[in-house]
Amino acid sequence: MLIGVISDTHGLMRPEALTALRGVEHILHAGDVGDIAILDALREIAPLTAIRGNVDSSGACAELPATDVVELGGSLFYLVHSVHDLDINPKAAGVAMVVSGHSHKASVTVKDGVVYFNPGSAGPRRFSLPITVGFVTVEDGVEASVKELVVG
Repeated sequence: MLIGVISDTHGLMRPEALTALRGVEHILHAGDVGDIAILDALREIAPLTAIRGNVDSSGACAELPATDVVELGGSLFYLVHSVHDLDINPKAAGVAMVVSGHSHKASVTVKDGVVYFNPGSAGPRRFSLPITVGFVTVEDGVEASVKELVVG
């Protein structure tokens, strides 16, 4: 199973991100959506699980859950915008991957057998950080990768 992962769009749905996500079977948005229309555009590609971030404080985005859990391909994914707000023990809960955003910096780490994945930011450029989306392959475990988008 191929899953697309996006975060920190901050109201900007880049056409390059939509193109990169075409063909995935599910999309996870790890918060700071910024505009509910972004979720509609993502749902046109694949089923979507989305949470709110710290910028989603009003309007329809504020109604998104702060965290969510979804089972995809037989693996549990836990979404939380800032990994510092993690409110469960992922290993004890049987979570295969914690998906977060907030920092705008892509990263993949493993701790206690749980993969922690931040796809970086697909929205407005912050400092000199790249514009990125992520992908997760579920097949005998979970494997995450990041794709830098060429924008312009």
